[in-house]
Amino acid sequence: MSDELVFHFDIDGEDFTSAGQASVQIKKNLRQLGLPAEIIRRVSIAMYEGEINMVVHARGGQADVIVREDCIEIKLADKGPGIKNIEQAMQEGFSTASDEVRSLGFGAGMGLPNMKRYTDEMHIDSTVGVGTTVTMKVNYQ
Repeated sequence: MSDELVFHFDIDGEDFTSAGQASVQIKKNLRQLGLPAEIIRRVSIAMYEGEINMVVHARGGQADVIVREDCIEIKLADKGPGIKNIEQAMQEGFSTASDEVRSLGFGAGMGLPNMKRYTDEMHIDSTVGVGTTVTMKVNYQ
């Protein structure tokens, strides 16, 4: 692969049933490109967790997956409420999800920790009242 490939997804924040569609599609795309199964698994998990976070906390957003020769970069951006305390949000089990969201089986406080666990690099840029951008990288060479 000499050029980078960019896959763009609009994440619908109004519909929990559509949450995860982008991660399923990127999994298919990466398989077609012949990438290693372990890389595909890591990208899919990080992407899914990010999608769910955008639906739960930000009413959706945008996801871009950039496939390069040596890595896959995932950029997730929303215009949600922002993260007040990133260090606290990174703690396993910490969640600001509503009771309604929790009753649907989401909001266990594992999204950001899992995103970090399954990627080689992760950076969070968040401003309260403006939104959040999470950039992750999975290396494969």
